[in-house]
Amino acid sequence: MARKERYLVGLDVGTSKVTAVVGEILDGAGLDIVGLGVAESRGIRRGVVVNLEAAVDSIKKAIEDAESMAGVEIDSVQLALTGPHIKGFNSRGVVAVAGKNREIAREDVRRVIDAAKAVSLPTGREILHVLPQDFVVDEQEGIGAPVGMTGARLEVNVHIVTGSQSSTQNIVACVNRAGVNVAETVVGQLAASESVLTEDEKDLGVALVDVGGGTTDIAIYERGSLWHTAVIGVGGDHFTNDIAVGLRTPVPDAEKIKRKCGCALAAMVDEDETMEVASVGGRKPRVMARRILSEILQPRAEEIFHMVWDEIRRAGYEKCLNSGIVLTGGGAILDGMPEMAEQIFDLPIRRGSPIGVGGLADHVNSPTFATGVGLALYGYRHSAGGSLRAPIGAGALVRAAGRLRGLFREFF
Repeated sequence: MARKERYLVGLDVGTSKVTAVVGEILDGAGLDIVGLGVAESRGIRRGVVVNLEAAVDSIKKAIEDAESMAGVEIDSVQLALTGPHIKGFNSRGVVAVAGKNREIAREDVRRVIDAAKAVSLPTGREILHVLPQDFVVDEQEGIGAPVGMTGARLEVNVHIVTGSQSSTQNIVACVNRAGVNVAETVVGQLAASESVLTEDEKDLGVALVDVGGGTTDIAIYERGSLWHTAVIGVGGDHFTNDIAVGLRTPVPDAEKIKRKCGCALAAMVDEDETMEVASVGGRKPRVMARRILSEILQPRAEEIFHMVWDEIRRAGYEKCLNSGIVLTGGGAILDGMPEMAEQIFDLPIRRGSPIGVGGLADHVNSPTFATGVGLALYGYRHSAGGSLRAPIGAGALVRAAGRLRGLFREFF
């Protein structure tokens, strides 16, 4: 494998920060994290570009930091998509098996997936992912790989994820302006699932709750497949704004207080603990009880988890989550979040940090890097034998061919 082709880069452009994670493909199979770049996010709100130039500068800085750490030149990335515009739904496709002897071939699988994704979408929306869940051969359900089996009728259940064309194009344009090509786009919660969920959890039934800066993303897995995705438009920045208003302190100081002293469950804080709070307008800082901060944060944490629970119940998966709920994203770091979630969901709860990578694993061992590391892992796992779909430094023709191969590989 050429040196340039050994690297996969995940780019997570979030509301609060831009993260670039460089992964190196190992000869003996596996992925090492060799570079990491983090920049404050400007010009992006809830996954949507609101200021193009500011967003480009943030992306450039994160990529330059990752380049200097990894010692490689980045010109192609796996890009995370998030935001309230992303919607998921399940669909079903049916075809008659065409081959002689009624043996199911790859062509039949491709046709049945085409039939499942032949849905009418509103204007301005596009399909981002078509994820097969299971196949049905002559009413025999729960089949994972039907190629080579015999039957007259083939059906497939798929989960289709769609997004707004304009929102996707705008964020891709920002990345291109920063001097980098987008090899492929991956929905944020799907990427985070790659790095924090175990196969056992996906088989038994689990909900991934990714609490980001501007949104909270949900992905529900059962029997090893993705069955439900949703995005809730509340996230970690709402905690910061609540603190700024409640304690009358500037937003940057509110963010520092949240990280240093915040706790989402007031019962976990001693009444005699104090903290220093900066004032606005040049007034002197004040000393306040830390319990007051928790009393501001707790209602917002409760609101987020109640909205998540409502979404899970609305989709009908509340009885399927045998592995419980995995919290990840920057908002999951806040003290008391797992304990608060346990009270509301009455299920096993854990914080999810990236697993399954080597190299700088200790540098990315935090829920904040779940999506960035997951993007690199997604690119690695969905490429043939660990070689890239669209290698870094590849010409346009090679990249187009890689993308075509990738399309077919997503089905088989």
